[in-house]
Amino acid sequence: MNYILRDENAIYYECGYSSDNALYLRLGSEAWLITDSRYIVEAREQVKNADVLEASDLLKTARALLRGSGVGRLVFDPKDWSVQMLEGLKKRLPHLRFIPHPDFSHQKRMIKRNDEIELLKRAAELGREGFETFAGYLNLSGLDKREKRLHFEMGAAMSHHGEYDLSFDPIVAINANAAKPHALPTDVALKRGDLLLVDSGLKYRRYCSDRTRTVSIKEGVHFGDDQSFGSQTIQKAYDLVRKAHDTAIEKARSGMTGAEVDRLAREVIEKGGMGEHFVHSTGHGVGLDIHEMPYISARGNSVIEDGMVFTIEPGLYFPGEFGIRIEDMVVMQHGKATIL
Repeated sequence: MNYILRDENAIYYECGYSSDNALYLRLGSEAWLITDSRYIVEAREQVKNADVLEASDLLKTARALLRGSGVGRLVFDPKDWSVQMLEGLKKRLPHLRFIPHPDFSHQKRMIKRNDEIELLKRAAELGREGFETFAGYLNLSGLDKREKRLHFEMGAAMSHHGEYDLSFDPIVAINANAAKPHALPTDVALKRGDLLLVDSGLKYRRYCSDRTRTVSIKEGVHFGDDQSFGSQTIQKAYDLVRKAHDTAIEKARSGMTGAEVDRLAREVIEKGGMGEHFVHSTGHGVGLDIHEMPYISARGNSVIEDGMVFTIEPGLYFPGEFGIRIEDMVVMQHGKATIL
């Protein structure tokens, strides 16, 4: 197949290196990584299974390779190209047919190799350690700290104080702010008896982790699944989310679609009478990107196979009151889901 890539993680997957200004071109058995002088030394040291070309104009170099190749078709992912860049690539290539293939790289990367699964497992383990470090901070000095400070401290804990990059900006939300699935930190301060939702992850050798816990702030804060809340309303919602989370993981099977796995969690929530408060999908694939295929949602039509890694993260959100989410990453092995 002939294809061209510009997404950093897609390029890394192909040749073991990428930068913020690079193209990867594969024409049959030949491949090139095209980048500029700022990255050329690193690229030549790290790129595998491709020739490295230095260029001040990446598109011009790619066009020259395409003109000299005689190929008639080129696959690209339209989600990764601006109109301006795509038009620049097509310039003076009237005989080349450009074939749009949305999510081209994500589809290739859905089933993880064994070495990728080990990297994702390590990322998840390091992420759990980050949560444990943050629990220690909360127990020692978390009370009366604003969400903004807690957000900073969670980032420091999750990165192991700068050793690892974060998968995404952490979500640290108290009480009513937790009712926003992607809450931003505020000036609200943490008090004993509060509900706290924390969603965070890190990257280990570029592979992401993703985890969410909802806890009650009292003596001995921990991020285990077993949580007790002073409010019966919150406790009922929490127990329902936990049941949905556990049920989806226990019953997920290779051969199901993403929509069928989503249904496993959603049915538990709906039978508990809170379906209208479950406002997002049950999960998403994780790999080099924090959001990849397969999508565990009502519209997820990918067939789940062994080797796929994705999250299970049901949640309930009551605007102005509180929100709850529990999330773990799982890998499909021997037809079943195993928590990483």
